[in-house]
Amino acid sequence: MSITTSFLLAVPVLVGALTQRATGLGFGLVGGPLLVAAAGPVVGVSMANALSLLLCSVVLARTWRDTDWRAVSALALPALAVIPVGAFIVRVAPTGPLLILVGSMAIVAVGLVALIGERRLLRGIPGALVAGALSGFMNVTAGVGGPMVSAYALSERWSRRVLIPSAQAYLLLVNIVSLASKGIPPISWLGWTCSLSALVAGATAGEWLDSRIPPATGRRLIIIVALVGGTAAVVRGALTTA
Repeated sequence: MSITTSFLLAVPVLVGALTQRATGLGFGLVGGPLLVAAAGPVVGVSMANALSLLLCSVVLARTWRDTDWRAVSALALPALAVIPVGAFIVRVAPTGPLLILVGSMAIVAVGLVALIGERRLLRGIPGALVAGALSGFMNVTAGVGGPMVSAYALSERWSRRVLIPSAQAYLLLVNIVSLASKGIPPISWLGWTCSLSALVAGATAGEWLDSRIPPATGRRLIIIVALVGGTAAVVRGALTTA
């Protein structure tokens, strides 16, 4: 990995960590596609899994008291069941089509979050099973497990106070298994240093913004940045395939 790429990785990590700490979700949605565009589909998604794991641990340690553990379990079980399938696809798919797949899934995920609004499509245990399975597959292949959790949370009318720790607990479990199924990404020490520094800075800034940014504004920012990242991954995949 070049020195330039190592420093470029810090940008999506910083923005993703900030949005996740401020809203409860967003690291994979915002940072994942941009990491894929910068480092490729395999390394980029694995990095998104590893850094999201660390971020979820930090946020959960500060907010765990309001976690809905029953919902976390209902989401996690189907997610963990489908992760091996997604990991197999990551290993065998060629780079160009995989980039297009990852970018397209991110764009679809953003569209789902933008369009679902207040519709209660995923309720109770059946809703959790569907959301968890789709989230687990998308997390291991595209690094974007959060949108389906967001859709479930909207359907269940979760408050922000419950969403933040519950989402961290779920994503922590899913990212542990996703990373274990693929291994630690081969990143240089400089790449890890830049990424971890950006993670800390983003989480700190996100905590400061938590009580200052209107929820609607934060939601719009996540959608815009994530769409840019997903589009960049698709374009790179198309160019690689061509």
